[in-house]
This record gives sequence, C-alpha cells and structure tokens, in this order.
Amino acid sequence: MNVLKKFLPMTLQELKQNITDAKKASFSLLVLTAKERQNVLLRLSELLIKNTQEIIAANREDIRLSKQEGKEASFIERLSLNEEKIHAMADSARLIANEPDFLFETLEKRTRPSGLSIKKVRFPLGLIAIIYESRPNVTIDSFVLSFKSGNALLLKGGKEIQSTNRTLVALIYEALQAERIDTGIVKNLDGVDRKISIELMRNSLIDCLIPRGGKNLIDFVKKYARVPVIITGASVVHTYVDSDVEIDKAVRIIQNAKTRRVSICNALDVILLHQDIYRDVLQKLSQDLVEKKVEIRADKRSYSVLEKSHYPYLKKAGAKDFDTEFLDYILAVKIVNDFVEALEHISKHSLGHSEAIITRSKKHAEQFFRDIDAACLYLNTSTQFSDGGEFGMGGEIGISTQKLHARGPFAATELTTYKYLVESKGAIRK
Repeated sequence: MNVLKKFLPMTLQELKQNITDAKKASFSLLVLTAKERQNVLLRLSELLIKNTQEIIAANREDIRLSKQEGKEASFIERLSLNEEKIHAMADSARLIANEPDFLFETLEKRTRPSGLSIKKVRFPLGLIAIIYESRPNVTIDSFVLSFKSGNALLLKGGKEIQSTNRTLVALIYEALQAERIDTGIVKNLDGVDRKISIELMRNSLIDCLIPRGGKNLIDFVKKYARVPVIITGASVVHTYVDSDVEIDKAVRIIQNAKTRRVSICNALDVILLHQDIYRDVLQKLSQDLVEKKVEIRADKRSYSVLEKSHYPYLKKAGAKDFDTEFLDYILAVKIVNDFVEALEHISKHSLGHSEAIITRSKKHAEQFFRDIDAACLYLNTSTQFSDGGEFGMGGEIGISTQKLHARGPFAATELTTYKYLVESKGAIRK
C-alpha cells in the first residue's frame, strides 16, 4: 500500500470534486446485494488482522509527532492503537457483517379505501460526512456502519492521525476493490484545513454530517454547518450517590466509571454525594483512586474530608470544574443536601449524554429516570456501558445527544431513512 506520500493541503475545488464524486458513487450502493455488502466487511476484517503490524507502524508515527507537540497522555491514549484494539475493530466489522440485512425492508404496509397500497420502506441516507479528531478507530467504525447501511462516506479525520488514517483507508479500498465495488464511495479528506472544512459543512450534496469529538469541535460544527447534523460525543457525566446505598457497591461503580478508560465520552466527570454518606464514600473511594493518581477537584465539604485523610492529588474545585468533560484522570466532587438538589445540579450541567444514580430507593430511581433528560440513564451501573457494542448493536459511530432522528448509541439502522412507496390501479383523488 502506498500511503507514505507527502501530506498535501486540499484545495476548495478538490474538496468540491471529492464531494461530487462521492455523491455520484453513492447511487451504485443501491444495487448491491446483502451478500456483496457482507463480503466487503468480512474481507476488511481479515485485512485488519493481516496488516496489524503495518497499522501499528503508521500509528507510531502519529504518536511520535503528537509527543513532539507535547500532547497530554490522555490525548496519546485516544490516538494509540495496539493489537488488541485492532482485533477489536476487526471483530466489530465481522459482527456487523454477519448481522441480518435491514436495507429496503418494509417497515409498514397498509391498503386504503381509495385503492392505494402504501409501503414504508427503509433506504440509505445517501452521503454521510464524519468529522472527527484523534480516534483512528472511528475510520473503520464509520465505514463499516455506513457501508452496512448503504451510504457513501466522507472521512475528515484530525491531522494527528493522518498516517494511521491513510493506512486504514487503503485497507478499505483494498476490500472494495477485491469485491469490484467503486472505491469512490469513500473519500479521505485529511488534507482539508479548518477554513475549507467550513465549506464542507455547507455543501448541499451531503445528506448528514456527524461530528465525533469534544465540545470545541461540536460547537464549531454547530456554528458553521448548513447541512443536517447529528450531534454525538460531548458530555459532562454525573453519578449521584443517594443516602440509601451499599457503600462498597457505590465505590466499585464509581471507580470503574472514572478509571476503566478516562478518554471516552462516557467516562465519569462529576460525582454528587448525599450529605449523609459522603464521608464513608470518600474514605473508601480515595483508597482506590489514589492508585490511579486521580486528581480530585473537591467542593468545600469534600475537600475537608480528603485533606484530613492526606489525599495527595487534591485541589479545590472551581465553578468550571462542574462544566468540564475532563477525558483525563480528574474527578470533580460535590456534596448535595438531598435528592432534589442532585437532580437540579444534573439538569443544569448535563449535556444529555450519560447520567447515573446509585440508590436502593425505587421512588428515587423512577423519578431520576423520568426527570433527567439524557440519552442513557443508569441505575446502580457504571456509565462506561454507553456503547453500541455493549448495547448489542454491533458498533456505533457515536452516542447521539439530540432527540430528533436518533438518540443514544448511533448504529447502522440510524444511518437510514425511509420512503413511502405508493401504488394503485389508476386511483385518482376525488
């Protein structure tokens, strides 16, 4: 694979041509059979395994450049690939390939007294653009889900994963060519700079734009996009620990939600502790978090407890700490007087991604589920489960935090729309 050519900026004219070509190529996907789509994804899965070392070599180059630029460890973790992660990508591609085909299925069917036969049939969206930052797995996830659902794809990954991305896209092309399918259905736009990306977000040939990244990227897309957008990713994740809890269970859940993987959007950012149990929780939790060197940004009451226990990574919380997606070994702590105050805090600061309550109270659990407005709500469970694979969907492009079209794990079926197909024997309306 020749992926080591010099990275050159893409001109506006080249961008427009790429979009036009991808849109034209998207119609070729409408005639593919389910078997042809399956074969491509299975072949891609094999190619990922076969070329694992080549992918890792390209990824090392991206890591080297990011370290030169002084990127933080959590940033490096997000862009890093190893054999385990690549095999997970291959497993996901194979799993989705083998799932039942859903394109062109009839969702509803009815016959009207006027003589009309009406079918509601699932169709692809058409041309999807993904703008993302430092996660190279998004390249494969986006293609697999888009191709499964019959969509062409524009990939605008961050410059920090250029080498990895080109290697992965080359494998996608190889899988398509092996099945004699037009490679024009996928375009790698890694040469598009920030200014030209604004034109990408305004091109009317794009049927759906999905940003994958932090709040800054999402705000940028919201500001400039003129095409339909599905918002995913940005979050400030809370877990509220109620007064009626099993302390050991609460500590275990919080530790997992914070430290299993800190660089994902469903990692815990803020814990709210009821005033009746916060001392017991903090004393036990701090013993677990100190091993991971988690920095705790504590409000006045929690700071006092942790200072007395000599917690080494302790800071006083500022107002902005309760509105920050840390993506790092940092956790904000706030003590609340009661359940109502916890609900009010989450409602004020949540970005609608993943929120959790730990309680034995059925009444509080039901009210939490009813009143908190987020895509994924958890009872006595780690928020790290917000994931399409964990939800049995095979994979996802992201977690949608909006309400229209799709919400929660954004899997292949959400990359489709539908048409009403209407037939009659010459009916005319009176």
